[in-house]
Amino acid sequence: MALHTIGRGPYRAVIDSMGAQLMNLAFEGREYLWQGDPRWWKGRAPILFPIVGSLRDNKAMSAEGPVSLERHGLARLHEHAVLSKTDTRVVFELASTDAMLARYPYPFRLRTTFELGAGGLVQTFEVCNAGAATMPFAVGGHPAFNVPISGTAGAFEDHAIRFAEPWSSATPWLDKGTGLIDCAHSTTIAENSAVWRLDRAPFDHDTIILEDVPGRTATLTLAEDGAHGVTVDFADFRYLGIWSPADAPMIAIEPWTGIATCLDDDDVFEHKRNTQFAGPGEQKTYSFSIKPF
Repeated sequence: MALHTIGRGPYRAVIDSMGAQLMNLAFEGREYLWQGDPRWWKGRAPILFPIVGSLRDNKAMSAEGPVSLERHGLARLHEHAVLSKTDTRVVFELASTDAMLARYPYPFRLRTTFELGAGGLVQTFEVCNAGAATMPFAVGGHPAFNVPISGTAGAFEDHAIRFAEPWSSATPWLDKGTGLIDCAHSTTIAENSAVWRLDRAPFDHDTIILEDVPGRTATLTLAEDGAHGVTVDFADFRYLGIWSPADAPMIAIEPWTGIATCLDDDDVFEHKRNTQFAGPGEQKTYSFSIKPF
């Protein structure tokens, strides 16, 4: 593993080649990214690929054979090669190995770019099918942020996530034992509102899962004072996960292309909801941005 630092103006980011995981994201010297306290969660911003969430019993069947993947897949578990680096940009690549193909039978190259610009940090996934068969997959981010937000004070419940416009939404429950989604039960998050004030109760059913968020943007701030916060824009991602372990001083805001297997789904990999497909030699690109302020 090696740490790679990039900077531009008031922004500074550090990325670990192990998992190509964002480790620090600072604005004007203030750290916004969760620093991985193992009392709650040692991760910071892992990459989710080629699944998001869990398969039933960590298994599924695909057109190319069995898939055997633990929650959130394998990209976070491996060293990523550095392809290029400048003061403001670093590019990593993970290429499938025989050991990976034994668990996910699709040759791939996953290229992840971190670039700082005037609008903050842009993280881009380029998923390339390096095989001869159409490749099903999901990809996502899992950045977590400090609560209270750097430079502020207040309890967890004093913070809010703001959306682009008022809307109504509910999250299906996630079964903590299996990691599968129970679409028969749900918890209301927003009722014709552009603001969700943070509340521990929905996390009793694990991760909040939102679909088709207005404008595909979400901003974490203090509920009564929006002077400091962080905005996540995710135009290329249909789903947004929001997660916080019990009593943890952090919250994850996670853009996803897909979700975990649902209790009423079958176990055909290609049938997972909003599965992405890349043809032989095809490359698919997905980006999201993080803007601390």
